[in-house]
Amino acid sequence: MLFSCANSNAKKAGSSSPAQTEAAKPVKAKSYKLEVVAEYPHDVTSYTQGLFFQDGVMYESTGQYGSSTLRQVDLATGKVIKRQNFSEKYFVEGSVVLGDNLYVLTWMEKVAFIYDAKTLEYKSAKSYPREGWGITTDGKSLIASDGTSFLYFMDEGMNLTRRVQVKIGARAVPWLNELEYIDGKVWANVYMSDEIAIIDPATGFVEGVVDCSGLLPAELHTEDTDVLNGIAYNPQDGKIYLTGKNWPKLYEIKLVPIE
Repeated sequence: MLFSCANSNAKKAGSSSPAQTEAAKPVKAKSYKLEVVAEYPHDVTSYTQGLFFQDGVMYESTGQYGSSTLRQVDLATGKVIKRQNFSEKYFVEGSVVLGDNLYVLTWMEKVAFIYDAKTLEYKSAKSYPREGWGITTDGKSLIASDGTSFLYFMDEGMNLTRRVQVKIGARAVPWLNELEYIDGKVWANVYMSDEIAIIDPATGFVEGVVDCSGLLPAELHTEDTDVLNGIAYNPQDGKIYLTGKNWPKLYEIKLVPIE
């Protein structure tokens, strides 16, 4: 039923974390649907890869060779406040702030860029050993995905400290994409699906599945409309926002349990 895009052809990233021993028992994932609270304009040319709030300001990183950007965005209007363009040789992916740094991943270029979190001034570039997909933080560690079923935990220097395999029951969940840390859990878009996994970062077990199908109405789809991707949580007011690649709308949502 769940994560229909997941399959055994995803790249293997090695054995799971010690957290997933016999002592860590799988849990039954709860099911949720969405309630749309409000909708906002979203730049339809934005191939959304990363989405997050920092100090009440929304940040978005967008992909595609030749049009990758990092931007501050006005939530109410969808207009860009500040923008950083990338060389056409880079395909930008997820982004996040931890400490004084804003981190931006690239897809296959094996480099991560680091900017000053307050000024967005370039600080450095670091070699990155995996494909860059999503990235978030629990306030202590960077937490990244690479399209496999693994989450990677890193320190501020981007040194790997641990990894955990994400599973629903006994089955691995590959294609983990954009990430967001919300109330102690990691929310992950599952690429090429309309589902979001809510993951316990200690064990990797999926504790909830959010059905986002139909979030963008069919009449707003065009030939450029791509998949659901982009989860942002504003800790200042507890609101959660979702969007997708080349979507014209961004939605504030609430979860509704499915009995």
